[in-house]
Amino acid sequence: MKTRSRAKNQQINYAESDDNDTSDEFHDSGNEHSSSEEDQEENTALDSEKKRTKRPTPSRSKAIERLNAKRMAWKTQPPSAKRRKPAIAAPRTIRRANSFNTVNALQRRAQERSAAKTPYELARERLHVSAVPDSLPCREDEFADIMGFLEGAIEAGTGTCIYVAGVPGTGKTATVLEIIRHLQNRVDQEELPPFNFVEINGMKITDPSQAYSILWQSLCHHETGDGHPQRRVTSAHALELLEARFSDNREDDDQRTTVVLMDELDLLVTKKQTVMYNFFEWPNRPHSKLVVVAIANTMDLPERMLSNKVSSRLGLTRINFEPYTHQQLYRIVESRLEGIEEAFEPDAVEFAARKVSAVSGDARRALDICRRAVEIIEGRGQGAKVTIMTINEAIKEMLASPFVASVQSYALHQKLFLVSVMHCMRQSGLGEVKFSEAAMYHIRACTWSNLEPPTMSDLMVLCQSLGQARALVIEDGRTDLMMRISLNVSVEDIKMGCKDDRLITRLLANS
Repeated sequence: MKTRSRAKNQQINYAESDDNDTSDEFHDSGNEHSSSEEDQEENTALDSEKKRTKRPTPSRSKAIERLNAKRMAWKTQPPSAKRRKPAIAAPRTIRRANSFNTVNALQRRAQERSAAKTPYELARERLHVSAVPDSLPCREDEFADIMGFLEGAIEAGTGTCIYVAGVPGTGKTATVLEIIRHLQNRVDQEELPPFNFVEINGMKITDPSQAYSILWQSLCHHETGDGHPQRRVTSAHALELLEARFSDNREDDDQRTTVVLMDELDLLVTKKQTVMYNFFEWPNRPHSKLVVVAIANTMDLPERMLSNKVSSRLGLTRINFEPYTHQQLYRIVESRLEGIEEAFEPDAVEFAARKVSAVSGDARRALDICRRAVEIIEGRGQGAKVTIMTINEAIKEMLASPFVASVQSYALHQKLFLVSVMHCMRQSGLGEVKFSEAAMYHIRACTWSNLEPPTMSDLMVLCQSLGQARALVIEDGRTDLMMRISLNVSVEDIKMGCKDDRLITRLLANS
């Protein structure tokens, strides 16, 4: 009994500690310098106790067998059946366990509009990036893979980790949320056990440790069932409570599976990586019933940014979302314009898809261009259609934005330094980089392109000029190699502003 209590306290002490220990021997949180025979015997007993607790029980083994059998059955389905998405009925809303504050809908106007919506109005509504379509085309394979993993884990009551990666605008979050809608619809039809869904977005929290409070408050909100959030707890206290909860090896049949969506994982990376380790470690514990779906913008983030102790907990379930091709972008826009084809010419949609796919493959950019083209043609009167000329006009307007115009006006080395910062940020997965990293990449890029590389002093002056132009955010009070810098212009604006420069375009294609 004493050994079990000590094991539990050691696990909690490790989760609280912020030491610099990066080894995989997390169980040894006691006195490192003790070498007595009594301590060695206690450590041996502790190791054997951990091995016994991690040995799968018969019920867990049966659940894992059912999960593996379901995955194999899913993979052996014919491609036509696997690519077919199930249809769900309205309402297409998602029930989140961490949505405590109810939002009252706006009151409808007493008098309904007398005239029906014009094709232009319908097109503007459907082409908006916030509009939720009936189905997401071109992601059937990724939908089937993630759906199979989540469905099997919920039915078996086991924990698992899924890593989803891809460049922005490739439908990662939208696909996962559509899967959650389908699974919740199956729960309503009593075809699937109930589960909780918690969404944690790295852009919506100020500190990564706040994820502990969000998860604990969501679990308490479901278990009490009073419809009101529990008393707020600090991140440190929430970590203690979660560690004690997931360290309990007793199986609870009434406990629901919790699916946690960790979006913008790049922003949750810390120096000591404690948050990442805990969220990827808890699903591997017996009877945790915790499923973590991590979404990031880089495929190799675990290998580049995370230590071995964190990436090993993440597992091998990784799904990559490739950038959209022009055929896929064409299908996406056409699916939203179904029934209102009189507003667009087919060549116009294909022209917009090819333009966007040549730069980024971002579906949101294609929708914005088509929506702006509808606004342009709507002001010219009824009966007109969106043509290639209209799409080209909309693209020029987007290029004429202040950010794109400012990037176009920069000198060659200024553009190259922006691209260097962008490359280093994407390679590191962080929101800011050191000046020395960007400068070294800038010098290497000049060598590759047969350009005379500038000196470090010239690059520092160039960096400060970009900071004064608000293209970069520079750390105040420092002008050395360790100065932190970050982009103040979106990556898409940089690509659009540099697309006429062959050297920069070639460098972007190779990177």
